[in-house]
Amino acid sequence: MNEMTGTTLLPPRRAVPAGTLYTRGELHEFKAADQDFVYLVTAGAVFALDAAAKAVLDRLATQPMAYGDLVAALGAAGHAPADAEELIRELRLVRALVAEGDAPAPAPAAPPADFPLQALVLNITNQCNLACTYCYEFGADKIATPQGKPKFMTLQTACNSVDFLLKQAGARQAVHITFFGGETLMNFKLLREVVAYARRQGAAQGCTVGFSLTTNATLLTDEIIAFLSENEIGVTVSMDGPPDLQDLRRVDKKGRGTYAVIEPRLRKLIANHRTRAITARVTLTQGVTDVVRIYRHLKDDLGFHEVGFAPVTNSGSQDYAIEDTEMEAVLEQFHELADEWLECALRGEMHGFSNVSETIGELLQGANKSHPCGAGIGLLGVSPSGDLSPCHRFTDADTHSLGHISTGIDTEKRDDFLSRGHVGAKYECQSCWARPLCAGGCHHEAFVRYGDTGHANLHYCDWIRQWTDTCLRIYGAVSALNPGFLERFAERKGMS
Repeated sequence: MNEMTGTTLLPPRRAVPAGTLYTRGELHEFKAADQDFVYLVTAGAVFALDAAAKAVLDRLATQPMAYGDLVAALGAAGHAPADAEELIRELRLVRALVAEGDAPAPAPAAPPADFPLQALVLNITNQCNLACTYCYEFGADKIATPQGKPKFMTLQTACNSVDFLLKQAGARQAVHITFFGGETLMNFKLLREVVAYARRQGAAQGCTVGFSLTTNATLLTDEIIAFLSENEIGVTVSMDGPPDLQDLRRVDKKGRGTYAVIEPRLRKLIANHRTRAITARVTLTQGVTDVVRIYRHLKDDLGFHEVGFAPVTNSGSQDYAIEDTEMEAVLEQFHELADEWLECALRGEMHGFSNVSETIGELLQGANKSHPCGAGIGLLGVSPSGDLSPCHRFTDADTHSLGHISTGIDTEKRDDFLSRGHVGAKYECQSCWARPLCAGGCHHEAFVRYGDTGHANLHYCDWIRQWTDTCLRIYGAVSALNPGFLERFAERKGMS
């Protein structure tokens, strides 16, 4: 049995009583490129199975077996007793098999309290020039309480935030700042000054500072595009597709569609920003679920390098929420694009469907998450007033404040947030094989839907399992048929 995400050193042998009962560990079996694979839940690791290992797991599929019976069964299949014992021992070591009396596998360890900060999301304004009907910040399910607070971040607050990041980064040699809003470019003057300041401060401390931003693209100009390209600032554009879909919910203050406004600006951005990939982020809502058509338009017609999709965050009662039948259609179209991703990978080509790319990246890293994301751990959000939050989605929400730039992190509040968000604290996740990659799902989604940031996103469980299985099959097929692609993919994503 060959592990594709690492190597294992076997401990010294110990005699195993013949009557010791063995069962299968927590795992998910799948097949790709005519090869059997297993995803080991407690390790977050993928293994290719040889015929002998597959035979052992098959024998234990319905009931436990005694160690002696397992060895005998392998012997009857032609394996020498020593080889059979070695195989069982190896399978037990990686917890593909569990012997009676084995201690339960521990939950993924939580990051240490002094985990160094890696990224800040600076909400440099809470103002927006659009009125998208599903907006989590200003819409029906908003949790922000911006009344009486600054609408635009000041240079002093921004510089203090940069200093805070560099101080909290510890020995890290690289950190990241994402500019966010509202509409980020409504405070472009500040953004420009912050980039210059962060570069100077980072250089003085021997730390590289990277930058990205999210925008609705309505305020892009030639000057801004040139600045973004010259400073290697990554750009994510919030956009929902061709005109009929973009204009359905992404509207201005007068209810007018925005496609005609952003289309020429986007073409200039994609043509002239040559230092970083330009990504589109699509929010799927009722009536905006034609995934393949959206992808074709954004990737092929407009030229985005990558396109990612996510269902709208909602409490479950909004008219823009996706119905179950629509979600089924969404998943079918995800599978269509996933098949394309695989075909490209087998030819050694990159594909722009980021929903696959992100999961493949996590599989390559052997992700076994304690929390769904870096919120409150390596990442924090900063509001225009300087309040700290777990991430940008909690900005300006008083009930989710984790401190202030001037006074630092409120460790008691952060510890409470992280303890509730730990995958080990989510009862429903304990029996789910996909938890190493999911860890229960987005904290913000959980709060909006269930009123608790530590609640598992149960409404997406089946969807997540299906999608994870699809990505595992892609990973297995590429590892078997074009493993060099995965090496290049990891290098491109900065995982090597």
